[in-house]
Amino acid sequence: MESANAHASPPLVVLDTNVVLDWLVFRDASTAPLVDAIKGGRLRWLICPRMRDELVRTLSYPALARWHPDSERVLTSFDRWSVARPTPVPSATNPACSDANDQVFIDLALAEGAQWLLTHDRALLKLARRLSARGLRVAPPARWAAQVLKRAAEAALG
Repeated sequence: MESANAHASPPLVVLDTNVVLDWLVFRDASTAPLVDAIKGGRLRWLICPRMRDELVRTLSYPALARWHPDSERVLTSFDRWSVARPTPVPSATNPACSDANDQVFIDLALAEGAQWLLTHDRALLKLARRLSARGLRVAPPARWAAQVLKRAAEAALG
């Protein structure tokens, strides 16, 4: 007999641009659990056109030049592993981010019912408690990985 969750959709996640850079440009090992979950279909990464536009802009920053980002490879991976949604219409009921450029991450996550917004950004992390009340957990990728690994260990112990 199949379990009740056998056909459940994987949790939805929104990644801010710095987390995407950690994965696709810097190849930061700390993103491995996140990358494995996305590539393994255990997590669905949501994006919208504004997020892709921001990544394109960011890849051209002189500060990234020393890493020699392969923009074509980065954007191909971005497109391959993400699930595109329309750019959300901002809602007056959504908590406002002090950095207007980061508001789209909140708006998309709430509009699509994402469970996680993974970020290192202080402006987004400051809203974690308020967004948690709306069902959206905001955390750095390492904290997300620790929580997922803890739940997996607890489930294995039964």
